[in-house]
Amino acid sequence: MTDAGMVEGILKESIRAKEDFLADGGTVSGINRAAETLIGCYRRGGKVIVFGNGGSAADSQHMAAELVGRFERERKALPCVALSANASSLTAIGNDYGFDKVFSRQIEALIRPGDVAVAISTSGNSPNVIEGARAAKKNNVPVIALAGRDGGILAGMADVPIVVKHQNTARIQEVHILIIHILCKLTEDALGRDDDR
Repeated sequence: MTDAGMVEGILKESIRAKEDFLADGGTVSGINRAAETLIGCYRRGGKVIVFGNGGSAADSQHMAAELVGRFERERKALPCVALSANASSLTAIGNDYGFDKVFSRQIEALIRPGDVAVAISTSGNSPNVIEGARAAKKNNVPVIALAGRDGGILAGMADVPIVVKHQNTARIQEVHILIIHILCKLTEDALGRDDDR
């Protein structure tokens, strides 16, 4: 038998996490800056490279699916690569160079001027995500960071940090996927208007 009170408590905590995020003064401006960065990238003919571990890896693949496929409207496919999707690359790089390099090595191979990197880490301190962001910045590519808690190292090095100031990983991830949906919506709508002209 499940505990109805626990279920209700989790739902309310998730709602509070979103309300707290909305109440944070920099939230809306940070999301708008991130969307403008993505839109500018696509208008220049660039691509988005997104990466994270575990649930954040799933969020990366979710974001790539929404941009390459579609979110809510018909429009041209938008190039977005999730670095967690290629198991052979992940395991080969992890085996040969160490797990800390699984994203930075792929970024070294794939990133080009005009691209954008999206780094996702609920702690903001995942070593391989930080290495990936560092590799992007070394190539003069802007980094959008989705982080949690106090933002960690990742938020401090990002060009556009978006931090969910919560301590629970699940609640942070729930807000992260909402942010990803908003970014996809804003990007798709802007580029869809370009296509309509």
